[in-house]
Amino acid sequence: MAQFTVTGDVDPFLHVSLAGGEKIYCESNAMVMMEDTLELKGKMTGGLGGALMRRLANDESFFQQHIEAVRGAGDCLLSPTLPGAIQILDVGEANYLISDGAFVAADYNVNLNVRTQGVGSALFGQTGGFFICEASGRGKVAVSGFGSSFILDVEPGKDVVIDNAHVVAWDSRLRHEISVATQRSGGLLGQLVNSVASGEGIVLRFSGEGKVVICSRNRETFLSWLIKGMPGNR
Repeated sequence: MAQFTVTGDVDPFLHVSLAGGEKIYCESNAMVMMEDTLELKGKMTGGLGGALMRRLANDESFFQQHIEAVRGAGDCLLSPTLPGAIQILDVGEANYLISDGAFVAADYNVNLNVRTQGVGSALFGQTGGFFICEASGRGKVAVSGFGSSFILDVEPGKDVVIDNAHVVAWDSRLRHEISVATQRSGGLLGQLVNSVASGEGIVLRFSGEGKVVICSRNRETFLSWLIKGMPGNR
């Protein structure tokens, strides 16, 4: 099985070591460097249907990069699209749901499938719409968010509330529900209106037992700030 490690403190690389015959797949344009014992091909993982569903679910590229050690062992360096930390998760005992654009790479024995999620999560959760990608099978999957990252361990009886824009991936066994940062009277619709007006934002409440990967930066907020600071928008 390929060995995944993270190297570097600022905008790190994902370093993957493959023995002869081993394969991985990664997001399009993730490959930065590879030794000449490796071979790279662009493929539609899971066929046309699977590629199309992942495109709709997580805005991933239609074609993914497949790297195989065809001429002996070799190493490669991969990099996510956004500047940020990388977390490596073990898929097997747990499956992981992955937010939009967070997938970096996975062992060939890890399947990246699409499943549906509730209407509330689809409309307000910003985690992939009505469809979301789930990593299953057995092996490693690497995910990345914008900025620094941290893995939270959710325990029974100790729910965790996370701003939805900072959720990168989570154990599929966890339960999650949509809420707002500050509870007010007036029902969910009134709370949502107050949330938008105050800038508090939507949050996800996770319960059960499992891991949640979070990131420090909100890419939508950063993009809005960047656009406002451009000449002509000040």
